[in-house]
This record gives sequence, C-alpha cells and structure tokens, in this order.
Amino acid sequence: MNFTLSFSELMPLAPVMIVALTAIIVMILTAIKRNHNLIATVSVIGLNLALLNILFTLFTGSQISPNVMNLFMVDAFGLFYQVIILIAALACCTLSHAYIETYKDNREELYLLMLISVSGAMLMVTSSHFASFFISLELMSIPVYGLIAYTYQRGKSLEAGIKYLVLSATASAMLLMGMAYVYSVLGSLSFAGQVDDMFWALTKSQDPQLMMALQAYIPQFGEKLTTVFGILGLGLIIAAVAFKLSLAPFHKWTPDVYAGAPAPIATFLATVAKVAMIGLFVRYLLSSGVIGIESIKTILIVIAVLSILIGNMLAVKQVNLKRILAYSSIAHFGYLFLAVVTTSFLSLTSVSLYVLTYVLTTIGAFGAVALMSSPYNNNDEAESLADYRGLFWRRPVLTATLTVMMLSLAGIPLTAGFIGKFMLIMTVVSEAHWFFAAMIIVGSGIGLYYYLRVMIVMYMTPPDTPRIDADKHWGQKVGGIMVLLAALAVLVIGVYPDPVIAMANQAQLIAPLHIVLQ
Repeated sequence: MNFTLSFSELMPLAPVMIVALTAIIVMILTAIKRNHNLIATVSVIGLNLALLNILFTLFTGSQISPNVMNLFMVDAFGLFYQVIILIAALACCTLSHAYIETYKDNREELYLLMLISVSGAMLMVTSSHFASFFISLELMSIPVYGLIAYTYQRGKSLEAGIKYLVLSATASAMLLMGMAYVYSVLGSLSFAGQVDDMFWALTKSQDPQLMMALQAYIPQFGEKLTTVFGILGLGLIIAAVAFKLSLAPFHKWTPDVYAGAPAPIATFLATVAKVAMIGLFVRYLLSSGVIGIESIKTILIVIAVLSILIGNMLAVKQVNLKRILAYSSIAHFGYLFLAVVTTSFLSLTSVSLYVLTYVLTTIGAFGAVALMSSPYNNNDEAESLADYRGLFWRRPVLTATLTVMMLSLAGIPLTAGFIGKFMLIMTVVSEAHWFFAAMIIVGSGIGLYYYLRVMIVMYMTPPDTPRIDADKHWGQKVGGIMVLLAALAVLVIGVYPDPVIAMANQAQLIAPLHIVLQ
C-alpha cells in the first residue's frame, strides 16, 4: 500500500481538514481566553466553510481523485452523506448555544468535542478499508462520551455517559474481533478483500496478468466469506453496527442515553452519529458484496423486522417525548435496513433520500425539545408529555413546528417523511418484497398512534401554571431559526421533492467489486 501523499491527493479530504482545523483553532482560542459566543461563532463558520467546499465541488463538477491511499473513497455517495452530517452538525451547534448559555461550568469544550466528532463522522462515510473504518469510528465515538455527560451536574447526564461508554466499548471490541476473523479468511483489510487492491493496481498499470489474477480471485471471494470464520466475523461486525444504530436487539441503551443526554447532544446522537454509521455500513455491504450472501441477508432482515416491531411497540407506552423519539429512531432505521437488503439501484437512492428526510425531521423534533429546555428552566428539560400540554395556547408557532415534525415522522402526505417512506415502499415493491412493504406500512400505522398523541397533548387545555416553557423570543435565537428552517425544508420537500430525489440519484457508490463482476 502506497502511503505517499501529494497535495492533489489530499484535496478530496479538504472538507474534513477544514473541520479539523476549526477544532484546532477553537482549542487555541479557548486556551487564550474563554468566550462562549466567539467559540460558537468560529465553530459555525468552520462547518459552513466545509459545507461550501463540498457544494462547490459538486456544483462545479470539479474533478477529484476519489481513491485516497486505498483507505478512503471520496465519491458522490460520500459527499452526499458529508453534506447531511454538516447540516446536522450546524443544527446541533446552534441549538447548543442557547442551551448552555447559562451553564455554570465551562462551555467552550462542548464545541471542540463536537467538531472532533464531526471530523470522524465525515471520514466514516468515505472509508473503504477496515483500518479507516475503525479509526474514524472511534474518532467520532470517543468525543460523544464527553458530550453525553457534559452537564454532569445532572445525574442522568453522567449516568447516560457512563452507560454509553461501557456498552460502546464492548461494541468496538466486537467490531475489532469481527474484522480480525474477516481478515483471516480474505487476507486483506480492504472492504472487497484483495479485489480492491488488485482493481486499483490494475487501473494504474493495465497489466494483463493482473487482470487474469483478478478474474481468478473473484469466484473464491464469496466462498471464503461463507466459511465458519467468515460468517462469524461478519456476524460480529453486524452486531457492532446494530449497536451503534440502536437496532433491536441491541437497542436497550438508546432510551436511557437519549433521555439523559442534553437535548442538543441527543440530536447529535440521532443525526450525525447515525448518519455516519449507516453511510459507512451501506458502503461496506455494497462495496464488499457481503449483501449477496444469503445468510447475512437473512440476519439483516431479522434485525430490521425486530427493530420495526420493538421500536414502535415500546414507543406506544412512553410518556417521555425524548424516549418516544428514541424508540421511534429504532423503527426508522429498521425501515432503512429493509430497503438496503433489496440491493437494487433504486435501493441506494431511497436509502439516501430517507436519511436526508429523517435528519431534517429529527432536527426539528429534538430542536423543539431543546428550545423548551435549559437554560430557561433551571437546567431542567421538557421531557414529559405533560410539559407540552396546552403549548399551542402559549407558543403557537413552536407548536406548529413540532406538529409538522410529528406528521413527517408519521409519514403523512405533504411532508418530507411521506416522500421518504413512499420511496422505501416503492423500492421494496419493485423487487416484489411484499412482506417488507407490509412491515413498513404496519410499523407506520403503529407509529401514527404515538405521534398523534404528542400532537393532541399540545392542543389540550393548558395548566394554570406550566412547569416549563420556551423563551418568549425563541424564534429570534439561532437555534430557533434553525428549527424553523428545518420545518420549512420538511414542508418544501413534501410538496416539491424532485430536486432532492435528483441529488439522491446522483449519490452513487464507486464499488470496484461490482464494476468487475459486471
């Protein structure tokens, strides 16, 4: 493997380097003099510069070499997911500003941890090698431990941080063990085994003997992965990924961590962390050809069905809004997995579109919780549905915003959520997977119940003295503006989805194994 890098070869990683440089600047500024507003502003500027860099690359059609050291594949798929990650990170930064404005301890380190985690998340969605897979995953995960426990004076926040640390470390150990087993049968750490190494060498040398070796190796590829060690390794990798995505039966940590974490950090967990993991896992499944192994496909289907049923059924009996959203996220990624296993061209488009609509909706839903919570309520959070009773009569615009998000999560027409679910159903139906379509419809039907319950509570008669309320001028703050923009985006995509569908269509993988197999 060649580890020499020129400036042109580093250019595809420019957005990641911008975010990393911003983290360094934030660290230096914090060391010189603490200034919450300055640090928050610098963080937002850095994230915007990284976003503009990607958009410039996409819209100008700049030619970049996608393969970086055989460790990263900076293709349209990776750039699309990086855009989603940066949008979610911007939302989390702006929501965090008001949330910790009156926090009695140091506030600046929160932005530093968030920027480091975003750097890891952006690397994850372009990883094409087990080494970059694990390192970028840990770069994303380790700062999250600190983010969850940041408001450690709240016992629930510290408890959630410790719980996530212990369980996440266990999942990382499983992931490493799985990678070791897969390496033992393939002899390579590239996602597609030696196919990757030979393919990229072939593109540079055009050696006929290398082409013959590649064609001879391909039939052995699937056979090696279906050995005992191959299946065991893949099973451990899937279990670790399922934990990170809080899929059943590895979901038990999710409601406790979401409920205990500060509201903006719960938003970060539900958006940035999950988008990075699903983007990386989809790349691995399709680039490696693992999705074609029937036993692995069966495991993924079982996990998806369990996630849909367990996520929705447990959400029904919750009276805590953050827990409802936590269980809801389990079901949503169950829907995504059903689309992934169809392995069609439409599958990748529908998954990318659904991820985008889910992120925008989740930003708005958790954003409303953040706006209702600290610093206006003595570090308390608006978690119980009782805290939202009669909210319409006090904060009608915020209520309308949260209503739009609930309708979108439920998949009601004229919202982005409906477009996302419609594309998923169309994908599975196009491949005649009628059971998958039925599961998505049944899960959405169950979800409609608890989403409507949240909406009904907000329009009920208000209590005489509400325990918690949003700031009177919430819409004039950066976090409030971000939530309003998310609501607007959800409605615009619901009415006119063509541009985002076109973008999702362009977000395709460069998958060497599939190119060669064709």
